[in-house]
Amino acid sequence: MASILCRVVEVYLYILFARVIISWFPIAPESGLASVYKFLHTVTEPVLGPIRRAIPPVGLGGMGLDLSPIIVFLGFTLLRSYLCSI
Repeated sequence: MASILCRVVEVYLYILFARVIISWFPIAPESGLASVYKFLHTVTEPVLGPIRRAIPPVGLGGMGLDLSPIIVFLGFTLLRSYLCSI
């Protein structure tokens, strides 16, 4: 069971990383990447959203750095280390 959970956490880390990378680029709503981004957003937002509400973006003015992906990435990396070592 731990092996399956380990793989699920690893896949989630890849999905989270893909969302972070794709968010750096403008995406036209009619492009093929829009559906990819929508999928990534749907899968990651239930975890990122509550953390983003608890820890708002850091920075000056309206251009803040969203720390929620970093926090989730660290948390899931620790979880993966534990699950994959069992």
